[in-house]
Amino acid sequence: MDQSALTGESLPVERKPGDAVFSGSIIRRGESSAMVYATGANTYFGKTAELVQDAHTVSHFQKAVLKIGNYLIMLAVLLVATSVAVAVFRGDPILTTLQFALVLTVAAIPVAMPTVLSVTMAVGARLLAKKQAIVSRLVAIEELAGVDVLCADKTGTLTQNKLTLGDPFSVNNVSAEQVILDAALASRADDKDTIDLAVLGGLKDDKALKDYQVKHFQPFDPVHKRTEATVKGADGKQFKLTKGAPQVILALAANADEIKSAVDKAVNDFAASGFRSLGVARTDEAGKWMLVGILPLFDPPREDAKATIATALAMGVKIKMVTGDALAIAKETAKKLDMGANILDASSLDDSKKEESTEVAESIETADGFAQVFPEHKFHIVDVLQKRGHIVGMTGDGVNDAPALKKADCGIAVSDATDAARAAAAIVLMTPGLTVIIDAIKESRKIFQRMNSYAIYRIAETLRVLLFMTLSILIFNFYPVTAVMIVMLALLNDGAILSIAYDNVHYKDQPETWNMRMVLGVATVLGLVGPIAAFGLFFLGDRVYHLDHPHLQTMMYLMLSVAGHLTIFQTRTRGPFWSIRPAWVLWIAVLGTQIVATLIAVYGLFMTPLGWGWAGFVWGYALLWFLVTDPVKLLAYRLLDPVKAGAKVPNSKLSPNPKRI
Repeated sequence: MDQSALTGESLPVERKPGDAVFSGSIIRRGESSAMVYATGANTYFGKTAELVQDAHTVSHFQKAVLKIGNYLIMLAVLLVATSVAVAVFRGDPILTTLQFALVLTVAAIPVAMPTVLSVTMAVGARLLAKKQAIVSRLVAIEELAGVDVLCADKTGTLTQNKLTLGDPFSVNNVSAEQVILDAALASRADDKDTIDLAVLGGLKDDKALKDYQVKHFQPFDPVHKRTEATVKGADGKQFKLTKGAPQVILALAANADEIKSAVDKAVNDFAASGFRSLGVARTDEAGKWMLVGILPLFDPPREDAKATIATALAMGVKIKMVTGDALAIAKETAKKLDMGANILDASSLDDSKKEESTEVAESIETADGFAQVFPEHKFHIVDVLQKRGHIVGMTGDGVNDAPALKKADCGIAVSDATDAARAAAAIVLMTPGLTVIIDAIKESRKIFQRMNSYAIYRIAETLRVLLFMTLSILIFNFYPVTAVMIVMLALLNDGAILSIAYDNVHYKDQPETWNMRMVLGVATVLGLVGPIAAFGLFFLGDRVYHLDHPHLQTMMYLMLSVAGHLTIFQTRTRGPFWSIRPAWVLWIAVLGTQIVATLIAVYGLFMTPLGWGWAGFVWGYALLWFLVTDPVKLLAYRLLDPVKAGAKVPNSKLSPNPKRI
């Protein structure tokens, strides 16, 4: 039976009377009568289809945007309500009060945040495409940055999906090359049989077969379980060759009694190493069958797999093997790749619709891989790992992988995947192997750094404007900026900040996840320092230099604009603002918009002209506070997001321990 549609494994399996034959399988050899015991949704194929429909996940990106939005909206409602209540109590004009209440509310809602974050991910998706990773769902980039467990399909991802000969076991001093040659003469390339092609591929010299003439060839059949060839050699002598199941060839051999123990040991050793065994025999001059050796067959690991797995582990990503192959094969492959020997037999897992016990859930979490896996097992493994607090990536290529690909936080369809797998996956790879996945993870972590920087900036700026305006109204009964100024602030700041999608960042050697305690905490600290700086300038302009209110409003507009954009140079680094050089695109965007804002204030577009002298004073004051605020930011990180000694961070500081939302 070829069960590749279900298990993804290309090699056929044998089924005996009483065994189950799954729908979607293909009979490769033999025939049988069978009783149908399940149809439709009750079959493995039906369950697979149901799992695809049931798999629904809410991205961490959506959760993060909602949390930030809720935080700002609740704060805005509180401040606006307080301002309106105080204004009504004072008897201020109700129309002016409502106008500013509306403007404050609009300013508080981060309407541009989803757009900026989406543009950042879109730019990142373009970079990932250059690395041969096509993104079908943008939120997958953010999810990939946080993946800490990657369930990787063995066949074709960790291995070459190509049956290969190992070192043969031979008897009676027959050379290994002769065993392979005898097996090759009992094979036929035209049949496209996987085992025949592997044996023929094991020949060191392709011309070795030219000295022989095959007179008759009997292909494999399930009754005899062997192939047989009648061959004429270069010397004109005719003999027979056969290859097949070791026990069948051993029973056929005349020298079975003297070599049985050695052959059985060889077969068992190969099986323990995850190899399939193939017996080879030839007739002697008397026409008696003589077993000449045993050939081991295996699917070799990809050349880059071992190094890639080590790299992933160093980046904080644990790779777990998932395969439909037997337990011994999975263990041997894991051993070769240094993945660990704790391979779990998936047949021991409960039904995917049942809650696993704590012990089983822990065994899934600590396992290095899973063998004899069916589609519902893959789905179940992902589900359990997610419930244990992990962000899970899953690779796959077949229809059988579709449910798990959709269920995973980041489903990855490998190269040559079926349309069903690609449709269910969030990222589609164009080249084979794990290397491209590691490259994609590195790039996604850079993208996440940019998104995190913008989120802190956006919250801090919203707080700065909200608190400054509200406190000005409550304490001084003065509107520090007009409604038009607030609109212009939003247009200039949000327009330029799109350039953060191209900023220079350093990714961490740990998964990146939204640490909302840190994001909201650091942003709040910066958002509280901002009004202090603004009120300092307000005091100087009002009480020291005695500016009239129209000029004071223009001065405060320029201060909020300049200081606001300087904040992005603080939020983009965890360390000092100079620790990572900004991208030239960000430089040009920020300087360009602030030149425009300065010209508007100096020449008085929609406001009272301020003049170059006062504009220079505002710039100097803003830069001074920028230098004062940066150490405050460093202190906020130290208090709100302490890190473990020895951890690595993007800008040569220590790295935080990632936390889920």
